[in-house]
Amino acid sequence: MKNTSLFETHVALGAKMVPFAGYNMPVSYSGIKAEHQAVREAMGMFDVSHMGEFLVKGKNALDLLQYLTSNDVAKLEDGKVQYSCLPNGEGGIVDDLLVYRINEEKYLLVVNASNIEKDWNWIKKHNRWNVELEDISENMSLLAVQGPKAVDALQRLTNINLADIAYYSFQIGDFAGVSDVIISATGYTGAGGFELYIPNADAKKVWDAVMTAGAPYGILPCGLGCRDTLRLEMGFCLYGNDINDTTSPLEAGLGWITKFTKEFIDSERLQAQKASGLTRKLVAFEMQERGIPRQHYALVNESGEVIGEVTSGSESPSTGKLIGLGYVQTAYSKFGSTIWVDIRGKKLVAQVVKLPFYSKA
Repeated sequence: MKNTSLFETHVALGAKMVPFAGYNMPVSYSGIKAEHQAVREAMGMFDVSHMGEFLVKGKNALDLLQYLTSNDVAKLEDGKVQYSCLPNGEGGIVDDLLVYRINEEKYLLVVNASNIEKDWNWIKKHNRWNVELEDISENMSLLAVQGPKAVDALQRLTNINLADIAYYSFQIGDFAGVSDVIISATGYTGAGGFELYIPNADAKKVWDAVMTAGAPYGILPCGLGCRDTLRLEMGFCLYGNDINDTTSPLEAGLGWITKFTKEFIDSERLQAQKASGLTRKLVAFEMQERGIPRQHYALVNESGEVIGEVTSGSESPSTGKLIGLGYVQTAYSKFGSTIWVDIRGKKLVAQVVKLPFYSKA
């Protein structure tokens, strides 16, 4: 089991550590609800250094990425980020990822921790342009500083005007006395804030600086537990739950990152799927009766016939409602539709709703 550069820090803070994607990771410190609330109302910091980072360099970098990813990388400008996925050639998804354009011949890919080796092998396998690839995952730390107070708190640590960094944009510069930090206005919480890419050797220095700067604003260290409840409230897909090798981006509601203006792996298959109509869709639902929907619980119709299954579910700390995501037959996917969750043999009523589950008033 690997440790991130901040393992000792987490232990000293009393974090509950769990194995995740080959790493010892903090699941919570003060408690999931308190951490969740801090991110929604003030700010919190996550160590997500287990994520993978690949550099793609050279004059054919764009050609490779256009072929590998579903979104249109040609639309990116320097300093911009794009959410995308890697179709698997069989209608499913290898992984979802972020694509950063540093310049026209240099891109950074950020991939899920559990898929680093799988993604790396997939990209190498399809690199017929002999583009230079570098896996820098083991050298980089990634801190996600999320929440509405993040801009004000972090501003004292850099000369870059953080308020000027638009959502899904980034700048590279000095931060907390460390040079060449990627300061990215991205995150997995829907609460605003930044993700900071830094060399491992500087991770502790930056963590401490952010905790000090954030103290007057109510910052809390946050674990993977509330990262999951925060992303679920927004309806963000989690690889391994809501998307995987058998789910198409169209079924998962990711048509907006699937651009048929170019050829890519699976573009023909996905176009055909779009033309013929989807047989299932990922939907958001709220429980109308008490019961937490868990991954793999069956979704059924009024007659008890299985129409799909739950992919993610939890109590929403922000709303108190019991919420979930799951695939259902298309006929049951309309907003307002009634479906039932089979929870240990009991059929409990749920209603299909629009995302996000939570939005700030």
